[in-house]
Amino acid sequence: MPLPFISVIIPTYGREEPLQTTLLDVLNQDYPHFETIVVDQTQKHQPETQAFLDKLASEGKIRLFKVDWASLPGARNYAVKQSKGDILLFLDDDVLLEPGFLSAHAKNYENPKIGAVAGRVFDRMKLSDFQQGLEIQDLPPEALDPGIAWYHINLVHTVKPQRVLSARGCNMSFRREIFETHGILFDERFQGSAVREESDFCLRIRKTGLMIWYDPDAHLIHLGEETGGCHDITTRSLKYQLTFYHNHFLMGFKNLTFWQAARFFLRLFDCHVLGRPPCHKSGSPIKVITRFGFYSLGFLQALKTVVRSLWNDGQIYTHLGESKSQQLHS
Repeated sequence: MPLPFISVIIPTYGREEPLQTTLLDVLNQDYPHFETIVVDQTQKHQPETQAFLDKLASEGKIRLFKVDWASLPGARNYAVKQSKGDILLFLDDDVLLEPGFLSAHAKNYENPKIGAVAGRVFDRMKLSDFQQGLEIQDLPPEALDPGIAWYHINLVHTVKPQRVLSARGCNMSFRREIFETHGILFDERFQGSAVREESDFCLRIRKTGLMIWYDPDAHLIHLGEETGGCHDITTRSLKYQLTFYHNHFLMGFKNLTFWQAARFFLRLFDCHVLGRPPCHKSGSPIKVITRFGFYSLGFLQALKTVVRSLWNDGQIYTHLGESKSQQLHS
């Protein structure tokens, strides 16, 4: 069976040295058939970074696309339109890879029932957990329950390949047919850091009959830099807090049954508002009340988004790209 051609897609925003390191790791892969697409949403890079990107592009080592807006799902969709691969693999712009990373993803697609691969993620800030030998074999049944799975899916410490409900956005790949045959795109209404946009995308894959397969061999280290990437707003800002809850509620409204959504929203409240495990947030009355305020506003904003979707699908950046493409060909 011939090896599939892979499009490695890296959206980037305000990233400098880590982006360079990530690209060098990608270009150092031992896989023979792949392209590297960088969608750059940065207004102005440091001179060294810009020179580095321009050099790789001029040498044909990467395909570099510059856009004048910042949206993680929008950048993913833009790259899908530009890509040529049979498999589309999405990375963050601050990851470290071993040379066999692409091969580890590709081997899973020999199984025609697999439509997506979720890779293992070693978070830099949690590497001490691995040194202590924390390992999980089988994820609990709750990890496949859309109502509560988000508090049971562990793609950090799980060491056994198995079916999963979702992937992590910094390390996930998909068959091209999911985008072209089934018409599934990333929802550009997921705002701010776009938290849950990959979960929303993966939940919609269930309708295709294809499964998402977790492979711990397809692992990387996620540096989790505080600036750049999709951090167009600080995690401490009011806007971030509002979009965080908006995105969770939007995912629930779009993909879950009434009872699944009720359980999800209750668990969201228990964890992120009251601060109970696994969130372990401060139980200070002032902080709980403040978080409840954002929780309530996020709920209302998500309802507004759902109602607006009756006449506006929210794919702003995709439509913008289509409009520009039509202008170029007219």
